[in-house]
Amino acid sequence: MTEKISEPIRQRTFIKAAPEKVFDTITSAEGWNAFFTTDMELDPKPGGRITFRWKDWGPDRYSLDAPGKVLEVDRPKRFAFQWGRRPTTISFELEPQDGGTVLEVTEVGYTNTPEGRRHMLECACGWGEAATLLKFWLEHGVIYTPPPRT
Repeated sequence: MTEKISEPIRQRTFIKAAPEKVFDTITSAEGWNAFFTTDMELDPKPGGRITFRWKDWGPDRYSLDAPGKVLEVDRPKRFAFQWGRRPTTISFELEPQDGGTVLEVTEVGYTNTPEGRRHMLECACGWGEAATLLKFWLEHGVIYTPPPRT
């Protein structure tokens, strides 16, 4: 069995919105599709199916489906799921603070291989992007739009 990387990806972001609003956004396909995914599927209950989906996303216009299953739903404190072919576990911890929410995203379970380390680096950047886009969406209604095709 391949050794797992012991250190997690960890991203903390302050969002000027109530924990319930942040939680409801990250536990619904409509919420994710508003700021980060395209045509996501999410059944927000333990054992429920979750499929992150991107079509023509970002400047590289990649398309990807990332299926998984929901592990935990504890409104408005915690949401966790697994995803990927070599599953990793993602958890969102929400803590009320200063009239808003501190959102902490943690991901663990990457293999200590060149491919596992590459995926970990990609997701570390991706969770930073997702947290920032979530903040901009909830605080200002800003929606990411890809550049027009030329």
